[in-house]
Amino acid sequence: MTTRRRFLGIAAVAAGLALLPGGLRAAGVPVRTWRGVALGADSMIQLAHPDPVEADRLIALCLEEVARLERVFSLYRTDSALARLNRDGVLDAPPADLVRLLSEATAFSRRTDGAFDPTVQPLWQLYAGHFARPGADPAGPPSAAVRAARELVDHRKLRVEPGRVAFAGRGMAVTLNGIAQGYVTDRVSERLRAEGMTDVLVDLGEIRALGHHPSGRPWSVGLADPLVDGRNSDTLEIADRAVATSGGYGTPFDPAGRFTHLFDPATGGCAREWLAVTVLAPDATTADALSTALSVAPEARAAVLLDRFPGTAARLTRRDGSVLALRA
Repeated sequence: MTTRRRFLGIAAVAAGLALLPGGLRAAGVPVRTWRGVALGADSMIQLAHPDPVEADRLIALCLEEVARLERVFSLYRTDSALARLNRDGVLDAPPADLVRLLSEATAFSRRTDGAFDPTVQPLWQLYAGHFARPGADPAGPPSAAVRAARELVDHRKLRVEPGRVAFAGRGMAVTLNGIAQGYVTDRVSERLRAEGMTDVLVDLGEIRALGHHPSGRPWSVGLADPLVDGRNSDTLEIADRAVATSGGYGTPFDPAGRFTHLFDPATGGCAREWLAVTVLAPDATTADALSTALSVAPEARAAVLLDRFPGTAARLTRRDGSVLALRA
């Protein structure tokens, strides 16, 4: 019996991950394409399906889910639930997805001994504000300012309850940029699975594969070379797995690239241990959060943290371009 398999790919312009050419086309099956912005990143949806009407319906479902979650997690929308929490310091009757993701984020904080911490937003505000000023000191913000911002970083002071989310200290703020893309990727994947999709690739900055490529082989994911723009350094073959990459090289604050959006919660400084960190995990939320945490972990500690997460593996690129491969 011949079966026609369906698959979806959502590809974003992301630091470190790319779909290999031809990976999103099934022979003889029409491909529907959508391009736009999701969670602040340029995104693309390509859906191969024999029924174009059904393909458009599935794409619409994906976009509705992304838009719904963006209204919850976005730092760039003043009306998002997260923006209101950061502005007011408290949010009553928070959306269920915010409670769920903040709960997962603080759980990752505990399991990584604070290497992952969603309350680093004051550090982002400090560094972004410093380098946005004309004539900014290339050495970075004053050490006193870094210490003051660092005092506001503590996941233990974030109170998360079903009916209320609040900070224990004035001036605290949350960013979910180190986990939200993975979470949204998982939610979209689950939505498509509920629609009967069995061979799915979802990429919203982080990648999750359900099943296989329509040809029967695993999905192929290229890892961008952090040292050479536009070149892949490796290829991963994945099925029923997720992949995420964190690398400060994608979002530097300063022209020299010494200061980036990846912060060490313990020091208030920017992560400089690794050039890039790629994590494979059973789900995209775990891959996303763990790649963020490992970015500030030295080699010995990275191996210890990875061991706490079953079914994970990591590829850590040193500053000289050499690679450390770890498997839990």
